[in-house]
Amino acid sequence: MNRKETTCRYTGLDKEYSIEELAAFHGHLGPYIVLGYRIGRYAKENFCPDPFLMRASVFCAGMPPESCLEDGVQIGSGCTLGKRNIQIVECNEILCEFLAGEKRMVIRPKRIDFPPEGEADHDQLIEKLAEGMYRLPDRDLFSVQSR
Repeated sequence: MNRKETTCRYTGLDKEYSIEELAAFHGHLGPYIVLGYRIGRYAKENFCPDPFLMRASVFCAGMPPESCLEDGVQIGSGCTLGKRNIQIVECNEILCEFLAGEKRMVIRPKRIDFPPEGEADHDQLIEKLAEGMYRLPDRDLFSVQSR
């Protein structure tokens, strides 16, 4: 994807999104939207700051809740469905791959300890888990490989 220089006022903006904004975009707050957002932010801050020059692939089961990673990666990285520079790849493993030119970064989420299902307050426990994940250091959420 080639990008030409622009003088548009709304190009290149950066924003950190709150928990409330993630939930508003996604429809609820869950661990995978938070994890995807944090992964996308990491890629944007440490790999390629220009979402027109980066591509993202989200490898997962291809269905919720794992596919919710893609929503978070979009918000965090700026790679979007509209720009056609993000995709879900159905896979048994969960990881996110970012490409920019000849560079490649792979981010693998660490295991999420979900609360047991069947509890009356399961939805609230999931939301609380996601809130906690939002505040964790990157190293507690995922590992990174780049070349």
